[in-house]
Amino acid sequence: MRFSKLFVHTLKETPKEAEVISHKLLLRAGMIKKLASGIYSYMPLGYRVLRKIEGIVREELDKAGAQEILMPVLQPAELWQESGRWDKMGDEMMRMTDRHNRNFVLGPTHEEVVTDIVRREVKSYKELPINLYQIQLKYRDERRPRFGLMRGREFFMKDGYSFHTDEDSLEKEYQNMHEAYNNIFSRCGLTFRAVEADSGNIGGDTTHEIMVLADSGEDEVLYCDKCEYAANIEKAESKFVAKENSEELKELEKVETPNKKSIEEVAEFLGVEKINTVKAMIFKTEEEFYMVLIRGDYEVNEVKLKNLLKVSEVTLANDAEIEKLNLHKGFLGPVGVKLKIIADETIKNMKNYVTGGNDIDNHYINTNHNKDYSVETFADIRIVKLGEKCPRCSDGVLNSARGIEVGQIFKLGTKYSEALKCNFINENGRQQPMLMGCYGIGVSRTMAAAVEQNYDESGIIWPISIAPYIVDVIPVNMKDKEQVEVAEKLYNNLKENGIEVAIDDRKERAGFKFKDADLIGFPVKVIVGKGIATGKVEVVNRKTGEKEDIEIEELLNYINKLIK
Repeated sequence: MRFSKLFVHTLKETPKEAEVISHKLLLRAGMIKKLASGIYSYMPLGYRVLRKIEGIVREELDKAGAQEILMPVLQPAELWQESGRWDKMGDEMMRMTDRHNRNFVLGPTHEEVVTDIVRREVKSYKELPINLYQIQLKYRDERRPRFGLMRGREFFMKDGYSFHTDEDSLEKEYQNMHEAYNNIFSRCGLTFRAVEADSGNIGGDTTHEIMVLADSGEDEVLYCDKCEYAANIEKAESKFVAKENSEELKELEKVETPNKKSIEEVAEFLGVEKINTVKAMIFKTEEEFYMVLIRGDYEVNEVKLKNLLKVSEVTLANDAEIEKLNLHKGFLGPVGVKLKIIADETIKNMKNYVTGGNDIDNHYINTNHNKDYSVETFADIRIVKLGEKCPRCSDGVLNSARGIEVGQIFKLGTKYSEALKCNFINENGRQQPMLMGCYGIGVSRTMAAAVEQNYDESGIIWPISIAPYIVDVIPVNMKDKEQVEVAEKLYNNLKENGIEVAIDDRKERAGFKFKDADLIGFPVKVIVGKGIATGKVEVVNRKTGEKEDIEIEELLNYINKLIK
């Protein structure tokens, strides 16, 4: 591709709207253009990157035995009502009504549509398992679209779905997709980690997220320094080792704590450590209120609590709701309350601890469960801390990293097949629901994540496998006929030998061309300058910054070695 013909307009200044580095650099490099909040056009260079990622995804999924289909973006409300998600998905769904007043949604995902296809077409166990996938645009009405391609209202996604007769078949395909995803992101040149995660609105009881590790990542990942354990902060567990406690149980005593509401204030006032206090909070579900207890130096993990209660949502009760329960925020405690009490396992071995007194300006000291109050359930409902012991191995500790979610795989079980009556006839002639798996990749998000992980002060550093072009041939002086002639020959030779190459034949200063090359992120610059007098050109490796003078006759071999 000739720069003189290439439709690209780079920017010197960063647009004010851009927050994260990928948003800034993709806009400045002329790869995407904003149409509206969370909606972008992909310009020629950006679209080449997107298509390369798509190509890698297709190759690996086809190799793994999945089959590509294309499903409608426009989906009837009836399917979503049948699955029960029309109301549960909430305001994120892009809903619309046609001229006949029928309700539709622009697909945020396609579990309902693919299950409808399979329930109509597949009848016998002999036709299973199958794995179907597609790559297309998805739509979600984000409350606050931000970070460019990281969180948009329209985005490219690969979504796949498998259907099975039994758990063994589902597990086999889950591991098959796990391996395929590892291959995909390895080929994209990314540093990533598969982590245990919460399944959220999609459902299912087993799921892993693929996290591209980057300092700018929205998610926190905890991982073991000795084994392969890794989990999203929402899912992370740790091995909690309670200290032996041989204290004698003391008598409960209420003490005045004037204007001391926070754990920090109470602990300081009473002269105790936070680990000898218990924090009480009121959470509500759609049906009832719960008192939740946790050691004073920990925080409640609402995702774990939600999953423990097997509800779709839990939220903290507000001040008015707490007052209606005849309780007082800042002085909440378990003694004498009539609510169901759930306690984190950190409390199990505690004795003689501080809790709220359920009266304003009062707390209890020497509180003990099983003596002063009863706990309905002890469970791990805490946010795990850096440095705690790994839950899977004997001597590992948990480290922390930031990650960008680019893919997720789920075991859905029968959530959708039961709701949509997607059944098959088994070997005994009986109907039973199919088991399902679900496998997603954010294709456009992967493009942004690649930039978040690969850049410097000059611009993007694309991994070779997904770079828009691999080589940028730059004649230093367009008025020097010999330089231009050599540059043209090299450009044509590389192109004829299957190298993706551009030539910057614009009549601009060399420094301007060099800056554009670095901003756009070509993995290799070939600089045709005064060195041609001795039969050499300068080759610059964008990733390492290494420069080397190469014999013109050896350039093709040298470039091929770099690519490999």
